[in-house]
Amino acid sequence: MIARLSSVDVVGIDPLAVEVEVGIQGGLPDTVIVGLPDKAVKESKDRVKSAIVQSDYAFPTGRIVVNLAPAAESKRGAAFDMPIALGILVAGRQMSFNRKNYFLIGEIALDGTLRPVSGAICAVQEAVKAGAEGILVPEQNAREAAIVRDNFVIGVSSLRQAAEFLAGTIDIVPQRFDRASLDEQFLRIEEDFAEVKGQELAKRALSIAAAGGHNILMIGPPGAGKSMLAKRLPSILPPLSFDEAVETSRIYSAAGMLDNESPLILQRPFRAPHHTISDVGLVGGGKTPGPGEISLAHNGVLFMDEFPEFSRGAREALRQPVESREISITRAAYSVKIPARFMLVAAMNPCPCGYYTDSRRRCNCTSAQIQKYVSRISGPLLDRIDMHIEVQSVEYDELRGGRSGMSSGQMRDDVMRARAVQASRFDGTRTIFNAQMTEKEMSQHCMLEPEAERLLKNAISELGLSARAYTRILKLARTIADMSVHEDIKVEDIAEAVQYRSLDRLGLF
Repeated sequence: MIARLSSVDVVGIDPLAVEVEVGIQGGLPDTVIVGLPDKAVKESKDRVKSAIVQSDYAFPTGRIVVNLAPAAESKRGAAFDMPIALGILVAGRQMSFNRKNYFLIGEIALDGTLRPVSGAICAVQEAVKAGAEGILVPEQNAREAAIVRDNFVIGVSSLRQAAEFLAGTIDIVPQRFDRASLDEQFLRIEEDFAEVKGQELAKRALSIAAAGGHNILMIGPPGAGKSMLAKRLPSILPPLSFDEAVETSRIYSAAGMLDNESPLILQRPFRAPHHTISDVGLVGGGKTPGPGEISLAHNGVLFMDEFPEFSRGAREALRQPVESREISITRAAYSVKIPARFMLVAAMNPCPCGYYTDSRRRCNCTSAQIQKYVSRISGPLLDRIDMHIEVQSVEYDELRGGRSGMSSGQMRDDVMRARAVQASRFDGTRTIFNAQMTEKEMSQHCMLEPEAERLLKNAISELGLSARAYTRILKLARTIADMSVHEDIKVEDIAEAVQYRSLDRLGLF
């Protein structure tokens, strides 16, 4: 007898439907798994044998052949344990299925209990797409899996419980997901800009960056507050929509990083990898393909402090996802694409010692050392960063004065107003933010008043700005105009936008 069960493998974040076929033949006792299994899948035969015996079933004698189809695709991980074990029980005629159209995933412990697996959200999406009646997952994965569809996910704690449910001898209430109870949590603000003393110019720049989806580079001495500012950027971004939350949670599920108590990502991610991170850790991939920090920042913020200290490979790896909003990872064994729509916020010192622009500390670096340090950021990468601003140290009186600046709530109101204008402007196109505008869209939507035209021409000429800087200034000015509800770009919009090109004005590039 051949038993056939449905399961799912997850490659990157893409699900692959896998049919698990189990047959028992005569001959010496042996268990063989075919269909390009990795080591974790091959080792399942020992876990499965112990689990079957510990669950008070008899392990069949004879040669057991397990085939994972399609045979040409590599299979990874321990999620096939449960379908393999149940397939052996069915092929050995120790049970039969009265509930047949179910997908199965789950790692089995030696005592027959089930352990959680990564990628449960991706697996449920594939089961729904295939028209399954439901999916059985380990109990610890049930809450995250139910995000995709209510009354579809069956959480089971052991192999015996799964077998009895599929045989129809017990009923299990499908997992429910209460979406309504989460609405207020989407609006929660944990880090508030009101806590930042001084730095009103930097806060204004971050508001513009958030409003137009612009990537930003902050340059300033150590202790000026660059990290503190960056951490609060998610608090002024629009709240995640439910679809965005599911999309982001799917990536975290594939990475095995979801908390069972809070299975849905409710706040925009803020990822701040250390500058010693490997290229694979930042981009993703590896022997078993998975998301890296870039994809974990999807729909949120990727903060890279000490930007020049990251390896050249890590820095240059940003160029493709910043432009295309996704990561393409191609290896000999696989090729995957993972979403990576994020705001890049980078921070750096102006020189190796850090005090080149600090009025209170003397810089000991030579011009050659400064030039070598800042030139670690390549022109093509800098071309993808719309804003570079100087962040100065805060004076003592401002720190002790007790005066609070704009709060995150006030700043977010400005951001939301500008986002609403852009949503109307780009309706029906692939463009979402001003930062993504094409040349054609810029010619349509970046109309300048005469005085603004003259100022921009003078700035390009007198400051020696490049064509690259011209494009960035126009996009920034369009966002500034949107925040002020200007139909055409005014002279004050251009004047402010020019100020956000510090590296161009300093002549360091």
